[in-house]
Amino acid sequence: MDKLKRVLSGQEAEEPGPLAEAIDATSLSWGTRLKAFIACFAIGVLCSILGTCLLWIPRKGLILFAVFYTLGNISSLGSTIFLMGPMKQLKRMFEPTRLIATIVMLLCLILTLCSAFWWHNKGLALIFCILQFFALAWYSISYIPFARDAVKKCAAACLT
Repeated sequence: MDKLKRVLSGQEAEEPGPLAEAIDATSLSWGTRLKAFIACFAIGVLCSILGTCLLWIPRKGLILFAVFYTLGNISSLGSTIFLMGPMKQLKRMFEPTRLIATIVMLLCLILTLCSAFWWHNKGLALIFCILQFFALAWYSISYIPFARDAVKKCAAACLT
């Protein structure tokens, strides 16, 4: 039946290759994509909340906060892959309008984990978490038309 549809629609009458068959076999339905997005985003939010709760633990609280907060942001950011697909997500992340925001955001994510695991520096972990928040916010508003301009004008008005 698929072959008949291809012939009638003017597409090639040849059988699809193994790559096309693999892509069709691994593609998810819209409902499954939406459920995976919600689950991944919820895991990200829960990790961030858990990290905030762990902040108040006396000895390793700040390090645990940095790790869970970062993992939550990675999970929340990764959840959009289910909506757009991995290649489209990567292309949109590295478009010229959000290239710097993406690089700063990814750098802050990496530096937060480095300061928590290898450098064992609580102060740096906290600074990178704060920078991570602002970098992720700036990256996120890049998807809203004219949002960056509005934020810049609002900041300029507040500073003058």
